[in-house]
Amino acid sequence: MNLGMKENLSGIRKKKIRALFAAAVLAAALFLPACSGPTETNAPSNVTAGSSPEAVPYIEVNGNVPEFTEDEITAESFEQYAELDALGRCGTAFACVGQDLMPTEDRGSIGQVKPSGWHTVKYDCVDGKYLYNRCHLIGYQLSGENANEQNLITGTRYLNIDGMLSFENEIADYVKETGNHVMYRVTPEFEGDNLVADGVQMEALSVEDDGAGVCFNVFAYNIQPGVEIDYATGESWLSGETKEIEEQREYTDEEKGTEDYMINTSTKKFHHPDCSSIINTKEENKESFNGPRQWLIENGYEPCGKCKP
Repeated sequence: MNLGMKENLSGIRKKKIRALFAAAVLAAALFLPACSGPTETNAPSNVTAGSSPEAVPYIEVNGNVPEFTEDEITAESFEQYAELDALGRCGTAFACVGQDLMPTEDRGSIGQVKPSGWHTVKYDCVDGKYLYNRCHLIGYQLSGENANEQNLITGTRYLNIDGMLSFENEIADYVKETGNHVMYRVTPEFEGDNLVADGVQMEALSVEDDGAGVCFNVFAYNIQPGVEIDYATGESWLSGETKEIEEQREYTDEEKGTEDYMINTSTKKFHHPDCSSIINTKEENKESFNGPRQWLIENGYEPCGKCKP
C-alpha cells in the first residue's frame, strides 16, 4: 500500500479555494465589526486579509467527496506526518484513525512549539482573547500526538473552533461508538512563501462502511472575524485600522525566557505547569503560555505566590 504524501489539491482546485478566500477577504472590507484590542505590529499596506461574521468558516471541496485512492484506504491504524519544509512549515498529515490510535493520557503542554508565523497576540473580539492557537492538523483526540511540530500550525481561534473542531468531533464520536476506522488527511495550504496557511483541506472517509458513517472533503479558512492578518509573517491588526502601532520593544535575554507557564484567566495569575494551584483550577480557566515572563507582567498578570514562577 502506498502511504506516500501526494499533492492533495490540484491546480484547478487551488485556484477555486483561493478565489473563495478572496471573496472572504472582500467580505471583511464590507462588514467591519466593532472590536478593540492590542495589535502586535504595523499593518503592511499591501496585505488585506481577514473576515466578517458573514464569512463561512469552511467550504466543500470536490462535492464534499474525499479523494483517497484505493491503495491508500486501509483498516489498519497508522499516522504519518510530512517533514517541515525549508521555511519550517508543516505539510500533509495523514492517518487511519482507530481506537488504538486515540490518547489514553491527559494532554500535556504544547507551548514550547512555535509553528511558522507564530505570534502571541490578544484581541478583545476573539473568543479566549488569543488570536492564534497551535492548531493540530490531526487532532489530539484522534491521534494522541501533542507537541509534535510536524502536526501543529499557526491557526486562528476561528479556524480551530469554528472550522475544524466539529469535523474532528464527528470522527472521534464515530470511532468511539463503532470501533471502526476513518481515513483522515489534513493538508495546510500556503500561498508562496507565506508562513501562515490560508487554511486547511480536511478529508475523511469511514472505512468499514465505505463512507456511510463519515464522509467529507472541506477547506477550512484560517481567518478571524474582526482581525486582519499578514499571512507572509503572521502579523495582525484590527479590521479597519491603518494607524501606526508602536513597535514591540525588544526584551533582554533574561526577560525572554523559554519556559512554559500556565495562566489562570480568572485570577490573572501565572504558574509553573506543575504548580498544585493551577492543577486544581477548573479547565475553562486554564491557558498555556510560552513567551517572555515580562510580557505576562506587563499585560496585567501576577506570578503565583506559591510556585514563584
